[in-house]
Amino acid sequence: MRLLCRRLLLALSTPLVFTACANIAPPEPPSLDLPKPPSNLRAVRKGDKVTLTWTIPILTTDRQTVRSFGATRICRKPQPELTQCTPVGEVAPAKAARRSPEQKLISASYLDVLPGDTQGDDPSRFLTYAVEVLNADGRSAGLSNQVRVSLTRTLPPPKDLNARVTAQGVVLDWTSDPPPASPPAVHFVYHVYRRQEGDQQKMLVGELPAGTERHLSLTDSGIEWQKTYDYHTEAVTLIAQEGKPEVQVHGDDSPEVKVFADDVFPPAVPSGLQAVFSGPGQQPFIDLIWAPDTDADLNGYNVYRREEGSEAVKLNVEPIRTPAYRDGRVAAGRRYLYSVSAVDLRGNESERSEEAGETVP
Repeated sequence: MRLLCRRLLLALSTPLVFTACANIAPPEPPSLDLPKPPSNLRAVRKGDKVTLTWTIPILTTDRQTVRSFGATRICRKPQPELTQCTPVGEVAPAKAARRSPEQKLISASYLDVLPGDTQGDDPSRFLTYAVEVLNADGRSAGLSNQVRVSLTRTLPPPKDLNARVTAQGVVLDWTSDPPPASPPAVHFVYHVYRRQEGDQQKMLVGELPAGTERHLSLTDSGIEWQKTYDYHTEAVTLIAQEGKPEVQVHGDDSPEVKVFADDVFPPAVPSGLQAVFSGPGQQPFIDLIWAPDTDADLNGYNVYRREEGSEAVKLNVEPIRTPAYRDGRVAAGRRYLYSVSAVDLRGNESERSEEAGETVP
């Protein structure tokens, strides 16, 4: 009886064993945990500083999530291509080592200062950069993409930038040092930037060449009145390349200057005033016409009238919107002298025009 039970138990259990064995996959080799090299390294030079940025890798070379990071080496060498890393610095291990591919990518950056003796006038000289991301064991899967930075010198920024408000806009002026002798492919310009107070976005408002003129001046007419602006300039080195886009190397920024665009400037004085009497067969009146004022912030006109030996009196209560006016309060036998002024949106009034006279018969 016992033998029969053992045989039955063995018969029932065998299919279960075979079924379990059929679902076991072959073992996979362990991951080397080598972070995939970044492919979006960027380099931006300003003066003698180069800012490198890249995205911290999420996956390893075998498409596993990176478990742990080591340092990231900063590689730099004055040759067209790097075959191995010549480190000039490093970034500490990434803190976000356990992120999943669905999480937001995180960027890293490094600021490299160029040695003073590396800059010159030869436009063909470059530095090549790459980064090498290590794992916790100090191993890597190789270098990132490589980027090149020009070693052509930049001019120092102006130190005497001045800003003043005029009727035409904000006038900026500064003193320029003569640029050094350089190859024909290299020339220098100044960029002028404007930033409205409270706003981080800057706007390029003009460009002037750096040359023999020491005193440079530029007018920014694109301002809005009654606002505060910060201005600065930078020298930019332009390098022409045959068959390739022009290379721009930006220098350091000048100190900012602040200016309040206070509109205390009246519009232009109206011109071409004419006075014409009309009356026979109808109520007498004198028509006035003049050339329109073209100021962008013009609000209207004021009309003044006087008689010989008396003071001029304003005839309108509100500014007149068009360059014409009809005076119906005239009397026979009187001679009237008229003048016109222009008024802007902030109440600034121009001088009065030359007078135009007319006699009522």
